[in-house]
Amino acid sequence: MGSIELDKIPHFKELTAVTGVFRPEQLIKNSRTLAEREKLNNKIVGSLEEAIRLSGLKNGMTISFHHHFRNGDYIVNMVTDILAGMGFKDLVLAASSLSDCHAPLIRHIKNGLIRRIETSGLRGELADAVSHGLMDVPVVFRSHGGRAFAIEKEELPIDVAFLGAPSCDPFGNANGYSRDNNTGVMCGSMGYAKCDAAYAKNTIIITNNIVPYPNAPFGIPESDVDYIVVVPEIGDPAGIMSGATRFTKNPKDLLIAETAARVIEASGRLKDGFSIQMGSGGASLAVARFLRDKMLRDNIKASFALGGITGSIVDLYEEGLVKKILDVQSFDLKAAESLKNNRFHQQISASYYASPSNQGTAVNQLDVVVLSALEADCDFNVNVLTGSDGVIRGAIGGHPDTAYGASVAIVVMPLIRGRIPCLVEHVNTVVTPGKTVDVIVTDHGIAVNPNRQDLIKSFRDSNLPLCTAEELKDKAERIVGKPDRIEYTDKIVGVVTYRDGSVIDLVRQVKE
Repeated sequence: MGSIELDKIPHFKELTAVTGVFRPEQLIKNSRTLAEREKLNNKIVGSLEEAIRLSGLKNGMTISFHHHFRNGDYIVNMVTDILAGMGFKDLVLAASSLSDCHAPLIRHIKNGLIRRIETSGLRGELADAVSHGLMDVPVVFRSHGGRAFAIEKEELPIDVAFLGAPSCDPFGNANGYSRDNNTGVMCGSMGYAKCDAAYAKNTIIITNNIVPYPNAPFGIPESDVDYIVVVPEIGDPAGIMSGATRFTKNPKDLLIAETAARVIEASGRLKDGFSIQMGSGGASLAVARFLRDKMLRDNIKASFALGGITGSIVDLYEEGLVKKILDVQSFDLKAAESLKNNRFHQQISASYYASPSNQGTAVNQLDVVVLSALEADCDFNVNVLTGSDGVIRGAIGGHPDTAYGASVAIVVMPLIRGRIPCLVEHVNTVVTPGKTVDVIVTDHGIAVNPNRQDLIKSFRDSNLPLCTAEELKDKAERIVGKPDRIEYTDKIVGVVTYRDGSVIDLVRQVKE
């Protein structure tokens, strides 16, 4: 190789990718075998404490977690216990959602470890404590798409992401299942963790299952992982995954589901190649059963099903009625097994699922979404966050994301739940704005948003039990009366944001 003079290269200064003259003596070749690299050059560290020290975490920084382990999660409590023992203070806890099992966080809020929380939802004792004024700083609630948007825009910067993974190789390729061995812990899609791993300054994978390199396919690539910690257990399989999803046997839910299927058909959207998302429980889940019969009758196949995926969607896929599945969260064992075994069952990130940062997200390709609700009002606003007593008891999830993106957004709920009206004059907490909700289906009739005159026209000859939202509200009040107003203090305990980060409502402290 002859000498190279850079100044003799024409327009050298314009060649921005050229850095200098190659020097072979600077090369240090790695001659180790893969087995040696896995053992000597891996990212596995000896303990969580060591990984935390290496991450550079300091007081006041932001830590994040995913909720794919749901009520079987061990990671949040494990990590916060260790952080408290190491003396950390004033941390921001940014979890994609929090469940009943996270009640121990109450102790860490009181001892000063956690100053602030950002999440999609709260449940159980923690939610009750927050609703009654536990925290000085209000909890920020974001939708799944809104959280991804905030992370991407660095409005929610994550310093250290602690991500539990049912399988991981020595270099960090992690997934929600394993094709090499089965430890009994599986969560399926890791869609909400993917954003955290991609944007966090440091990502720590916590696993009980190291598998050979490469752990493919992977939900999180090694390029997004800094450290790996091996622990005995990461979650309770009974809380993470249920068995086969069972349809509801509640006659009220079945009536609502059947009516919702009729609404989809009458809307004109039930055509070959349509796309759909359905909820995970009660009436919204049962809609699949009634759609199946109509699809078989008319030889209709859905192009894709989206969102949190259940066994009922997998059944449609395996029957050839759904061509592809885009899975941001696997809700049951059947869905997780399908993700593992079926070629066209794809896990996607929360950003690809629902971020409003661009028009290419999957929710914008939905023809129909069927969503549950705690309550809705005469302006079609929907509440999925606070109960009839004002206490936080749910999660925003992808509700406002999918309602905005879908051509037809259908909300299913009973007219009355536990002698409390679900169709009210004004909801406790606005989570999904009425302008994005098209149809409310109850067991006493359906209401169509007056903005959707096209749907009203389509439904006129359908024999659907049409009425106005006001008529449904009045009927509910005639049956059970008008509920007393909830008494709040002036203290704000929660800030509810829309998917673009704007404040859509506030949650106030419930009076004792």
